[in-house]
Amino acid sequence: MKQLTFPKGFLWGAATAAYQIEGGWRDDGKGESIWDRFTHSPGRIDDGNNGDTACDSYHRMAEDVALMKELGLQSYRYSISWPRVLPEGRGTPNAKGLDYYKRLTDLLLQNGISPMVTLYHWDLPQKLQDIGGWVNRDVTDYFQQFASLLFKELGDKVPYWITLNEPVVTSFAGNWVGEHPPGIRDFSTALAVSHHLLLSHGKALQAYRQMGLKSQIGITICLTPMYPASKKEEDIAATKRSDGYFNRWFLDPVLKGKYPSDMIDWYSRRVVLPEITPADLTLINGKLDFFGLNNYFAGVVSADSSRFPLELAENRMGEYRTEMGWGINPEAFYDLLMRLHKDYPGIRIIITENGVSYRDMINREGKVPDENRIDFLHRYLSSVHRAIQEGVDIRGYHVWTLMDNFEWAHGFSQRFGLAYTDFATQKRIIKSSGYWYKEVIRNNGFASP
Repeated sequence: MKQLTFPKGFLWGAATAAYQIEGGWRDDGKGESIWDRFTHSPGRIDDGNNGDTACDSYHRMAEDVALMKELGLQSYRYSISWPRVLPEGRGTPNAKGLDYYKRLTDLLLQNGISPMVTLYHWDLPQKLQDIGGWVNRDVTDYFQQFASLLFKELGDKVPYWITLNEPVVTSFAGNWVGEHPPGIRDFSTALAVSHHLLLSHGKALQAYRQMGLKSQIGITICLTPMYPASKKEEDIAATKRSDGYFNRWFLDPVLKGKYPSDMIDWYSRRVVLPEITPADLTLINGKLDFFGLNNYFAGVVSADSSRFPLELAENRMGEYRTEMGWGINPEAFYDLLMRLHKDYPGIRIIITENGVSYRDMINREGKVPDENRIDFLHRYLSSVHRAIQEGVDIRGYHVWTLMDNFEWAHGFSQRFGLAYTDFATQKRIIKSSGYWYKEVIRNNGFASP
């Protein structure tokens, strides 16, 4: 056995999102979000549930911070519910909503846990969706105002800020595939949403810099490594398009100041592109202190001319499958890290989400033995360590997720947590993987064959 030791100061944490854990969906003046509206519409969620209560973290803050402390977390990534703070999406703030996040931030600091705040993790105020949502360019200004409010209220207490989480999901799952709110199925709309999301990131970044805050700020983008199904020229070309759709469409504007030309050309011959100005791209390409990386799976791509608009089929890669049907691909994760290092020189990465869903069960001793999740974390963290050894600048790792919660369109049917949540009683039980991760944090590494 050898010990894989991570660099001094490597940040170990876990992540959550407001809608998935907080509950309290109408408490203390909170406004309606697009997820509130969506989950209350019959047939939208796999198991018919909603996030009205979720993990009830809005009322169990102290209990959940104690759980983090027991796990030894150094960092906790959580998101702000925009409609909890601004029920109308703009205008007068909700003092009780702001107070919740102030108390959470202070409690984390008191327990030696670094707050990492995500401003937008998908829960747009329904009042803004009523005026077009992210298709309406004005919403980018409202987001800047929302961000500025949080910067003012929490300021340098928060050492890490993230503007957006996974704009690819908001854009395409919400406005092209339609499996997330607002449930639209129009590709031109999805492209407009993608651009306005990135523009909102740029405007928030601008506001942050103008306020002179001294913490670090970045964006979190979910990336999917893509591999061709064969050596056929058409499969290789389809793989490049798939990478352009999932990855480069979001990476390149943020890190290079331009959209990928091959995708602009492809889309412009099939759909209506949004208005993209040089000034937009300058804002989007503002200086980042770090890049937040999420990864869950890899894809195998083949050409398929019958499928609009990309003319390809993408399937999940991997012999072994998770409860979500995603493959386990630590080698692809390593490839992704190396690709970022090569294609975007100087990138400083914090892994803001990586995790796995399994059918966890409480055994007769009241414990949750999840050796398969330990194996997953061991494999993926080994890839992270290998990439660091080969020169990739990776500053931290956050497990998705702290505890089992409301998994978006899948409801309560998927369990990703380091802690098991009994949704009937709201009892949290640390899984074997949680205790394993606690030792990883304590030792800043782990033993490997």
